[in-house]
Amino acid sequence: MVLDSFFNAIFGWAMESSKVWGLFVISLVLTFFVTLVYKFMTDQEALKSIKQEMKDIRKEMKEVKDNPDRMMELNKQSMEKSMVQMKNSFKPMIITFIPLIIVFGWLRNVYEGVQLNFLGFIDGWLWVYIIFSMVTSIILRKIMKVH
Repeated sequence: MVLDSFFNAIFGWAMESSKVWGLFVISLVLTFFVTLVYKFMTDQEALKSIKQEMKDIRKEMKEVKDNPDRMMELNKQSMEKSMVQMKNSFKPMIITFIPLIIVFGWLRNVYEGVQLNFLGFIDGWLWVYIIFSMVTSIILRKIMKVH
């Protein structure tokens, strides 16, 4: 791959001590990049408002579970809010997709045939990356107030 030397120069130091540690550092950097893009490419106030409205709708749905007509109306509102939320997330998703695909190509080459034995039973680098990125994403989104 053309960018192997570039990524090795950036992330190689992290993998020298441990492949798992290297994967954690890469996951942290990529998740930080994605979180920054989402924070600055979306209307955070609108997303916060939609999130609260969805929470209120779910709460009301629990209260009116015996009223099918009201339940259908609330379900329709929930779907509309979900669509608005998805539309807001589409642009940052497109922007982050290509860099992530490029890095994942490099990661696949680096971790090909490597047994990580993470937590005693997870060997695949992709699963380890997913676990790390989920945890770091939750933490970074809370710290950076990304909705």
